[in-house]
Amino acid sequence: MKTTSYGKQTINNNDIKEVIRVLKSDFLTQGPKVSQFEKKLSNYFGSKYCSAVSSGTAALHLAGKALKWGKDDIVITTPNTFIASANAILYCDAQPELVDIEKERYNMDCNKLEETIQNLRKKNKRVNSVIAVDYAGHPCDWVSLRYLADKYQFNLINDNCHALGAKYKNSHKYAIKYADIVTQSYHPVKNITTGEGGAIFTKDQKTDKFIKSLRTHGVIKSKKIEKQHGSWFYKMENLGYNYRLTDFQAALGISQLNRIDEFVKKRNKIADYYNSILSNFSFLKVPSIADDVYHAFHIYPLQINFSKLKINKKIFFEKIKEKKINLQVHYIPIHLQPYYKKNFKINKRQLGNSVKFYKNECSLPIYPELNMKNIKKICDIIINEIKKY
Repeated sequence: MKTTSYGKQTINNNDIKEVIRVLKSDFLTQGPKVSQFEKKLSNYFGSKYCSAVSSGTAALHLAGKALKWGKDDIVITTPNTFIASANAILYCDAQPELVDIEKERYNMDCNKLEETIQNLRKKNKRVNSVIAVDYAGHPCDWVSLRYLADKYQFNLINDNCHALGAKYKNSHKYAIKYADIVTQSYHPVKNITTGEGGAIFTKDQKTDKFIKSLRTHGVIKSKKIEKQHGSWFYKMENLGYNYRLTDFQAALGISQLNRIDEFVKKRNKIADYYNSILSNFSFLKVPSIADDVYHAFHIYPLQINFSKLKINKKIFFEKIKEKKINLQVHYIPIHLQPYYKKNFKINKRQLGNSVKFYKNECSLPIYPELNMKNIKKICDIIINEIKKY
């Protein structure tokens, strides 16, 4: 039996053919495929504007630059996310603030968010933006988040990297409906992949043009500029970055996006089996899904009550790995990372749900190519190992 990882890409012959076609063309980068990918993403996710970039982290960074985050701005996010969600705030010299998760779906707690904003206002501190993460593929309470964004006048960002293909209130176009900016990642473990890559969705043409400039060193080219100065001429009006996506990555993304519904359906089938087996044990907690949500299951977060069972989590992981199954943890809370502990005063008592979740959470393997034989074996191995204690 090969080692089974918690996640991996699903590549077929058509994906390979589309990439090869671009490799044989005149454009490896800055060609037609990127704009084709952007149009296809816009159509699927219901956004007027889309900019493909080199990663989900680049997408968050450019979102912050577009919203003009600076040293006097506070940007709120969740501790239960990959460090990029918070690091992008620091890239823009803004100040990160963390709001704890709610216990059932592990997304940002909207009640605690409002309390945090009110407390910051009493100190005359300004909240520029909130980055809400659709953890594991379960959409946040976007109706409440939108209400709070309108009430307290902050920019609302959906870090949508986990939830590609998810539905909220029966629509997979929910993200840009409620958020001002949406960011995505197409890393290999995500629900579709371009290798590395990401995208930014927005409703505003001016914002989109600014982002497209920043992803290419801040350079602006246009027919008007060429007519005035020559075909070779361009302007750099802002300090930008090399955050471009290549054409062969975009070709892979186009091919992958054709199968996103199929991918998410298979992920749900695997999750349903896990739920049917693992929900029978009181010391295990399977993911809870809201009635108005169709989960994308980028991650399957199983909670194991290690303290009750008196099992050491590190040793448990090692024992499972001996059986050729690589579990993962999503995530070490941001405020427990050495850099954040050293540089920011964070009230750990206000983030207790995130810490408790981290102590219990184990991400089980979940990806479309995982077959039923392996899924059953994963369940058996986990249950048999726990029963030893």
